[in-house]
Amino acid sequence: SIYEISGSEVCFSTGDLIKVIGIELLSVCCEDISNNDKFELPINHTGKFRVVPEAMPYSTVEEMMSLRPVGLESSLPFTFTSRSKMTFGDFTLGAGRALTVVSIEQREGEEDQVRCRVQGQQDASAEVCIPFSSQGEFKECESEECFTLREIMSSPHLCSRRFHLINTTKCERPLILSPIYQVHAIMNLRKNVLKFPSSLEVDVVDVTELCKDVNFVTPLSLTEVLSQPAESFPTVVEILEGPESRSLFKCSWLPELSQSSQLVFHKIETSAMILLSSPKSRKAQQYFLVSQQYGGRFRRRPREFNSVYELYVASTQTPGLKVSVTRNCEEVEEEGLPALNVGEQLEVVCCDRMELPCESSKGQKESIEALLCQRLQEPYDDDDDDDEEEVKQEDEREEIFLPLYMQGHFVEVLADNKKYRLRDLGKEFSLPLDVKVVSRDTELETDPLFGFACLRIEGALLEPIIQASFPHRPDHCFEIPTQWLSMSVSFTKDPLPWPSGQPPKCHVNRVTEVTDTFFYEFRKQENSDAAPPPRPPKRNLSSSKSCKKSSSKVSKKSSKHRAKKSVPTKELADLTLKSKRPPAPPPPAILDDQPPPVVPRKHSAAEMATGKALPNTYVKMEESTKKG
Repeated sequence: SIYEISGSEVCFSTGDLIKVIGIELLSVCCEDISNNDKFELPINHTGKFRVVPEAMPYSTVEEMMSLRPVGLESSLPFTFTSRSKMTFGDFTLGAGRALTVVSIEQREGEEDQVRCRVQGQQDASAEVCIPFSSQGEFKECESEECFTLREIMSSPHLCSRRFHLINTTKCERPLILSPIYQVHAIMNLRKNVLKFPSSLEVDVVDVTELCKDVNFVTPLSLTEVLSQPAESFPTVVEILEGPESRSLFKCSWLPELSQSSQLVFHKIETSAMILLSSPKSRKAQQYFLVSQQYGGRFRRRPREFNSVYELYVASTQTPGLKVSVTRNCEEVEEEGLPALNVGEQLEVVCCDRMELPCESSKGQKESIEALLCQRLQEPYDDDDDDDEEEVKQEDEREEIFLPLYMQGHFVEVLADNKKYRLRDLGKEFSLPLDVKVVSRDTELETDPLFGFACLRIEGALLEPIIQASFPHRPDHCFEIPTQWLSMSVSFTKDPLPWPSGQPPKCHVNRVTEVTDTFFYEFRKQENSDAAPPPRPPKRNLSSSKSCKKSSSKVSKKSSKHRAKKSVPTKELADLTLKSKRPPAPPPPAILDDQPPPVVPRKHSAAEMATGKALPNTYVKMEESTKKG
């Protein structure tokens, strides 16, 4: 028959072999005895329940004590009555007298007894010992003790009793409580875990003893594989459920991870990894997850910055950062933007505040955050005067303010030409870091990192991995990051694909290409709380016009002052897209009065007269001007 459970169908046929591998308590079914109504309560329900005394009396004290809801010692004290008169030696108890069991007396060689306390008149009390074999009609009294659902379900004796639900309209009606479990099971012909409630109406028979030799498949996720003991590896596993079609990886071994295929799991370990990205270009950007055991060598590459804010963020991680301007920037005094020329070198000092020359809409000077930098221009030997040399050296350390919202183009100035291993880069420098592979990893057949002009180290992560390979190539291994790949496998008893006691020397692929989705998910896990770049101040049109008039003279002086400094960068500035193309050169002057010689053609004069070639207007214009 087919059952629909939580939106999924579960099919059981007569004769199916089911192995229960676990149960999980979900809720409790409460059945009202008076009208057979049923309702469910969650296991964490905060209500309290009280035991309903049994309506049928007990015939002996031993029977009453053996059917207590919990262990004898933990259920004390409790109270019961006897419908008949009882006599113990010189002590006689009348019918209906309440007896409170205090303790159980157990002596070697003697019959067990219960010590009971009898309440007399004027708060007087006495104790009497009653043998377990005493007969009569004993009935327990209602107890004031209360239990939660979890306490009731954890005790087999309590589960067999009836209860009142306290502080509710249904408290007077007795309830029978039955646990509802979610059963986790596997089947002999199915390789996935089945989950169904214990309330499912299916007739089953316990055949555990008859099916001891039946081998059931136990599916394991990659996270569960990590919890297996180290002695379980290496082993051959079978893939029960392959990874999702929309995977986070773009590697050669991923398409082969299909259902029913086999893998060799060599070992499990925790590996330090680095996430690299290729530069943004016309081609799609690529991302690589690289183990720190990668054997190639790197050199640092200068970083590029497209705004002053990016420059500020990098300077917080790299004190004394020096950059070179790669694109001209025009001066806008009302916004506090200085003029920058291609090739100028700047050294970042600190982040400070500067006042804009123009007043805000409220008529007050506006203060903004800016990056304090020093110009580092090379001195020129145009004059040998000492005074001019001193002025130039002062100009070499000229301080300028760059507002954080300013757009600019800079490149880092590096003097480091040393080769580094991947694991050394993370120790000596802060991330992100631009590098280039200058010597490939010789253990890899093809090194995908070699050949990139620049790679950026985005971040580092510590990943639990499984070193695996395919049975037909057991020596070519790859690393599976278990937290980023979801698949289900089962351990098999198949032999390993190499002679016993002679494992192959493994060549591990240390570079795994990943998708941009992996990169975005990695960024999410970083939980970066970095503030966004600051906004530029709002322009006040009236003040900006006055600032332009007042700053026109200053700009003319500053342009003359910068003319000498921009000599070596003038040619580069002319190559930028913003500069205007120079006018075309004039046509060459003709010195002779005669027109320029015409190269004779193969055609006749008649053909030339009837030809479609345009006349030489340039010559005619020259002749007409001479006649005039």
